[in-house]
Amino acid sequence: MFDTTQYQLLDFGDSRRLERFGPVVLDRPCPTAESIRPAALQLWSSANARFERIEAEQGQWTLRGDLPQHWTLAHGRTILALKRSDFGHIGLFPEQAENWDWIAEQVGCFPSDAARTLKILNLFAYTGGSTLAAAAAGAAVTHVDAAQNIVAWARHNAKISGLGESPIRWIVEDAVKFVTREIRRGNRYDAVILDPPSYGHGTHGEVWRLAEDLPQLLTLCAELTKPRPRFVLLTCHTPGFSPLRLRELLTAAFGTSPGVRIDAAPLLLSASTGQTLPSGVVARWADGSL
Repeated sequence: MFDTTQYQLLDFGDSRRLERFGPVVLDRPCPTAESIRPAALQLWSSANARFERIEAEQGQWTLRGDLPQHWTLAHGRTILALKRSDFGHIGLFPEQAENWDWIAEQVGCFPSDAARTLKILNLFAYTGGSTLAAAAAGAAVTHVDAAQNIVAWARHNAKISGLGESPIRWIVEDAVKFVTREIRRGNRYDAVILDPPSYGHGTHGEVWRLAEDLPQLLTLCAELTKPRPRFVLLTCHTPGFSPLRLRELLTAAFGTSPGVRIDAAPLLLSASTGQTLPSGVVARWADGSL
């Protein structure tokens, strides 16, 4: 989890969330807080900026006083550059911090040496939090995202984290196409990380619909990690995808056997008010026998 000096969820409610990212306090939309009342109304006036959605995919920031366009946040060895985007994102999903810790733990348990390094495939890899957690722990990572500017952002995060020379391959490509091509090439991986969106487009206009395409992608990832992976991490923020459903998807694609543990749970953020905010779901498949 994040140190509270770096990140803190201050309050949430009425379809919004109030968060502090280092020195910057932001007020942003939050659909999962729709039916909740804020618990600490007095905190909301501290926001340095408020984002309002204008269209489905875009919106506008209202600033209060001077506010940096760029700043950074740290978690362990990882440093992430943050900035306000037209979509309301800033380059970080803080609920993923617990997954970064889990990834580092899994990599640390692998008996790697000069002749054998854990190979990890990170799909829909965004600005690189999971990639950098794995690389800092000693893994070789292939980082795949369909947006060139996002991959450039992730590479910058690697550089400022002191991981610019780590064994990371940066790939701008549609996830399904890349995995299919890797199978055809005979390449293999030891672990897979996936954080797929509900809906998206590939580099050449390929349409991704999670409900329709995720089972096929997981099957391809199982082929890519034969005979079986060291671990698989799957996160999801799509309504209707419960921890149980993610667990069933991983079981269907990767199976189970003695030594395999599959955990699935909600991703939660704890606010300074004591409340918890649902922030997606996670399923983790790990083979402790390898």
